[in-house]
Amino acid sequence: MCGIAGFVNPDQPVARLPETVSGMLMAIGHRGPDGLGYVLDDHFAMGTVRLAILDPEAGIQPLSDPSGRYWLCYNGEIYNYQELRRELEAAGIAFQTHCDTEVVLQAWLHWGPECLARFNGGFAFALYDRHERRLVLARDRYGKRPLFYTRYQNTLLFASEMKAFLAVPGFSFAQDPEQLAAIYAQWTPLPEQTGFKGIKNLPVGAWLSFQNDSLEQHTYYRLSFETDIRLKTEEEALERIRDTVSQSVALRLRSDVEVGVYLSGGVDSAIVAALANTLSSQPLSTFSVAFEDKEFDESVEQQLVAQQLESHHVVQTIRHSDIVDSCPNAVYHAEIPAFRSAFIPMFLLSKRTSEAGIKVVLSGEGADEAFLGYDLFKETLLRAAWSDLSVEAKSARLKQLYPHLSHYGDQDNAAKMGLYQQFSTEHMAGLFSHELRFQNGRFSARLIQPGLVADPFAEITALVAGDPQFQAMSPVEKAQWLEYKTLLPGYLLSTQGERMSLAHGVENRCPFLDPHVIELAAATNLKFDDGFREKRLLREAFRGVVPAAVVDKRKFPYRAPDAEAFAAAPPDYLDLIRSDTELAKIPFVNPTFAKRLTEKVLNAPPGGVSTKENQTFLFLLSTALLHHFFVAREQAPFVLSTGVRPPVQRVVDLRTGSTN
Repeated sequence: MCGIAGFVNPDQPVARLPETVSGMLMAIGHRGPDGLGYVLDDHFAMGTVRLAILDPEAGIQPLSDPSGRYWLCYNGEIYNYQELRRELEAAGIAFQTHCDTEVVLQAWLHWGPECLARFNGGFAFALYDRHERRLVLARDRYGKRPLFYTRYQNTLLFASEMKAFLAVPGFSFAQDPEQLAAIYAQWTPLPEQTGFKGIKNLPVGAWLSFQNDSLEQHTYYRLSFETDIRLKTEEEALERIRDTVSQSVALRLRSDVEVGVYLSGGVDSAIVAALANTLSSQPLSTFSVAFEDKEFDESVEQQLVAQQLESHHVVQTIRHSDIVDSCPNAVYHAEIPAFRSAFIPMFLLSKRTSEAGIKVVLSGEGADEAFLGYDLFKETLLRAAWSDLSVEAKSARLKQLYPHLSHYGDQDNAAKMGLYQQFSTEHMAGLFSHELRFQNGRFSARLIQPGLVADPFAEITALVAGDPQFQAMSPVEKAQWLEYKTLLPGYLLSTQGERMSLAHGVENRCPFLDPHVIELAAATNLKFDDGFREKRLLREAFRGVVPAAVVDKRKFPYRAPDAEAFAAAPPDYLDLIRSDTELAKIPFVNPTFAKRLTEKVLNAPPGGVSTKENQTFLFLLSTALLHHFFVAREQAPFVLSTGVRPPVQRVVDLRTGSTN
């Protein structure tokens, strides 16, 4: 795991090459504290800050082929690199290192872009061809690793985090109200969105070529739930699930450093931990977030799993004050507005993990998307079948849908009946499954000044219309597709995942995001179940492997104290959204709506803030903080850096032929 950054101008020499590229890399030094290296000539400069996990001694970057024509800067891990290496060696290719970085380089030189579909892992890389003055940027199929790029003065800039662009002389950030309205409405950026004008995120499953001042984007992977897997019995399905998930965990344990596990308290991370404990050759370390506020706490289940595994268990307990104190730093690392505070405890957990000497962790992300673990999927099933059900059947299904709500009664059931009747037909083309969610989003989009944005859902409507396979999918598959394309890469794997872990030099690996696991899940979902018993097959496959109390526990959505934490002890930085002067610095924000919302949230009695108001408050606050850090370029009174300055390990100046 690393961070990469650089720039290319194929038409004319670039000034201040060493200073700029080293400044960009230092800005993201937290991603790779073990070493910094870069390469440059008159037309390009790019480099890597490295988190040394595979072949720590020889895997220093940037890496070139023997001729010196091709140079690679790489972020991530290719978990099947050993298998690919054997294929390449059989083709006569010799290797100088034992790291996956060299496998990526040689795979591209041997197979070209077709190699991307062979990679099983999370990655983003930049590859430069000196002869053709051509830059290639590529990213993994599910969005584990980010890669941002922008055009500036005829130069293409790229980096693992946008804050690297702050080191480019003359570069300025400007927030984009159209993108922000979409992010507020959908809870997450869409594939290319960043919230800033002119800066794009390379979409998942894509690669980009930059040559002769021309950009060409290509798609090498399109999400599909079609499969040739045919399973005849439930027993066969359970056996395949056990084997496939186990193989995925085994691949992700490949490392030259110790691998730990994040335990959430749910069944997904418990499965990963149990398999890692069995497959690993050394004692397991596990890490968890606990909450002082028991409304959010799952420490009982976490301890139950840790005790069964006899793991070295580390707990980071979160208080309301921790949320408030760490919010600015966490937002700075996230770089995207957030609708909840749940990413902040993960920021603190990664710090604790790093302090324990762990560089790599496994987690359970991706299981809910693959095995239909969210209420969203059950709601979609019910709404799609609504018109075909009797009144009695509708009522019974609704009660089956929410058995975990202890306060749920007949009156609530009647209200849900009316809501489901209203949303039993599609109102937004292709977005049927998410229309209920988007009602809250419409409220958040009111943060933007009236008249600035015509339709915050225009781009997501175009996104689903532009996929040739989407229209043929079932309602539940469409819901999955939307989750894989939006909230998973845009928030769960980035803001709450990769960006928080790499803030402290910790790599997060996700066994449930193995393509073989996702394909198998597509073959089993709804085949042996009605979809109303969430992840039933996954749970049954590992019954006896993890404690029964965890196997049978209903999904407990991971949440953290949101607005109530800020209301309990309002920090000084809330002036960014309470002060007329500060709000006026963000011209696209509706100040009347923003101030009225803020004062209600901070002064409401317990239970007096709705979900949509809570989400909108977090969006407003994170947007103001990002404006402060990136647009106004003001840091005081915040401490934004982890203070990491990686040692310089390699500098290659191709203009002079020198290597340091």
